[in-house]
Amino acid sequence: MELYGRVRHAVRIEGLSHRGGGAAVRDRPADGRQDDMFSVPPGYRRSKPPARPKLDPFIGIIDRMLEEDKNRPAKQRHTSKRIFERLRTSTATPVG
Repeated sequence: MELYGRVRHAVRIEGLSHRGGGAAVRDRPADGRQDDMFSVPPGYRRSKPPARPKLDPFIGIIDRMLEEDKNRPAKQRHTSKRIFERLRTSTATPVG
């Protein structure tokens, strides 16, 4: 956080370039443009929205299996491996 303030001061008050401000504050040459644009570190920003999971078309089927399992004894309920096997055999396209 202090680093951002020092780079902003170097660029805006001392009149250094973005690269010069970044290099003056750090031990290595670096572009201080992002440090100058934000008063606090911006954190991670996604460049594109997250991709939908590959299981998205099967969520309804999986939910139905798990709902039916609630009435069964614990030893007879589906495991993740068994759900995978049932999905693989019930679909024409290979999963995984």
